[in-house]
Amino acid sequence: MGLLLLPDELRSVLKEPLGKLCRGDGLDCVRAMEKDLERAKKLVAVGDMTAFYLLKAGIVPDLLIVDNKTKRLPVSDQVLDELDHKGYKTVPVQNPAATLSSDLMDLIQESMQGGEKIKIIVEGEEDLATLPAILYSPPGSAVVYGQPNEGSVLVDVTAEKKLHIEELMKRMIVEE
Repeated sequence: MGLLLLPDELRSVLKEPLGKLCRGDGLDCVRAMEKDLERAKKLVAVGDMTAFYLLKAGIVPDLLIVDNKTKRLPVSDQVLDELDHKGYKTVPVQNPAATLSSDLMDLIQESMQGGEKIKIIVEGEEDLATLPAILYSPPGSAVVYGQPNEGSVLVDVTAEKKLHIEELMKRMIVEE
């Protein structure tokens, strides 16, 4: 598969939370989700601030997908230091804005099958990485991502949720 482009008609659909929205500050959201996160088969954090708050709370996701930015601006040194967590294999990948590159999707899929903790650093934009993270996570996993200016979203990965994501991704434009 080549590059998947986000069509305009999907933009509004993807602005809606894909799971449970926890409104408020990062650490408060992590605490509110803690029980769900503890029993997750695999845990994926999409976004620098999401990953930062999980690690700060002592929760170490199996996969971090970051781009060293928040709201299109570079993250602080404090955030970078926290994200430089021991035990992660760091893998860089290219992924232009409003797209899903096959390299990014392959990396996410591989990381969900392996046993080591991976940190994917996206050169470009990681916003849409939530979709393949849900699609490729085993049922019973959790994917957490930031909802700009609102809080964090917790997605419980179920067979139904995976099917829904697959349908959304089929609506994206394939570029070879």
